[in-house]
Amino acid sequence: MQDLKISLIQIDQVWQDKQANLARYEQLFQQLSSTDLVVLPEMFHTGFSMDVHALSESMENSVGISFLTHWSAKLQTAIYASLIIQENGKFYNRGVFVFPSGEITTYDKRKSFGLGGEDKHFSAGEKEVIVEWKGWKINLQICYDLRFPELIRNRMDDEKAAYDVLLYVANWPEKRRAHWDTLLKARSIENQCFVAGVNRVGTDGKELIYSGGTAVYDALGQCLQEAKNHQNDMLQVTLSATSLLDTRKMLPFLKDRS
Repeated sequence: MQDLKISLIQIDQVWQDKQANLARYEQLFQQLSSTDLVVLPEMFHTGFSMDVHALSESMENSVGISFLTHWSAKLQTAIYASLIIQENGKFYNRGVFVFPSGEITTYDKRKSFGLGGEDKHFSAGEKEVIVEWKGWKINLQICYDLRFPELIRNRMDDEKAAYDVLLYVANWPEKRRAHWDTLLKARSIENQCFVAGVNRVGTDGKELIYSGGTAVYDALGQCLQEAKNHQNDMLQVTLSATSLLDTRKMLPFLKDRS
């Protein structure tokens, strides 16, 4: 298990304009130096929209997924983001973890944001998804899932933690920013893992304001790096395998969880 270098992109998403958003990401991808994993905000090329009939794509014919697989292969890095997917007559807020090989692992958001009407348009996912990349076990999450710790309780499997990193991609409004900051930190402490949360900035089509808060926390709840408020920003953080394993050895709390 080697150190893992992750790049988190905090961006002002253009409301429901896929091509405009993809053009912005392309500029940023062109500036990326060597990295192991890139993480983008929730519904990365549309913003958090309920207009599922106009904006959804299929897994087989997706502008968004084609873009991600192209850049994953070109940069030889994994990429995690979410987008609106239609499948078997249902709509999902689907996380896609894209490998440089072209392989894709999917995670469907399990907690629909009722306050925003997401539950009226999207079907909820039913299972936890943990991917393995470069020796790390990574638990895939999306926005509102953050409020529900029971979804992702870390545990020991064969004397090893079930996962090492929690990834949250989000469109989390500024009015509840304090919750975002607090819960990211709490998830890192209670699960003895790294937590990376990627949020957007700007104002969406419903006049909701987003201030960002993209950040990475270590297994002790210490913020390793945080993006600038209200600004496009890119964080590049190296997750230390030694630090994680030493923390778990020094404080073996996961072993006491039944």
